[in-house]
Amino acid sequence: MTPYRVLVTGSRDWPAPETVWTALNDVRTETLLAGRPLIVVHGACPTGADLHAAQWADVASQFTRQVTAEHHPAQGHPTQNFGPWPEAGPRRNAYMVSLGADLCLAFAGPCTRPRCHRPRPHPSHGASHCARLAEAAGIPVRRSAA
Repeated sequence: MTPYRVLVTGSRDWPAPETVWTALNDVRTETLLAGRPLIVVHGACPTGADLHAAQWADVASQFTRQVTAEHHPAQGHPTQNFGPWPEAGPRRNAYMVSLGADLCLAFAGPCTRPRCHRPRPHPSHGASHCARLAEAAGIPVRRSAA
């Protein structure tokens, strides 16, 4: 059976792990009903929504082989060179979207960049960028706001 790929994107400082876990639990229920294994694709940030998704996948994989994680760090990726910061993040996002997904879960909190000159409030740049790319690629996006 073809795996169900869920792309998780979110703010580095996403404050609510329970929101990520609940969304992934809902997706897992959907994939169980469809009889499909679940792959959780994320950007491997050591904080925020990526961390919460990785932790959820680690716990879920202890109970079933039907859940795996696919990590795509912007720096130190095993197969891709996304270049230096700050361009590495958007390039990595585009790469993850290019791999395809059945769904994108976006957890975009407010922008906290000290040097951002856009009027506030507005959502975090990286998560919003990845969600826009996913939509443009025809991937359904479910958004959560902090």
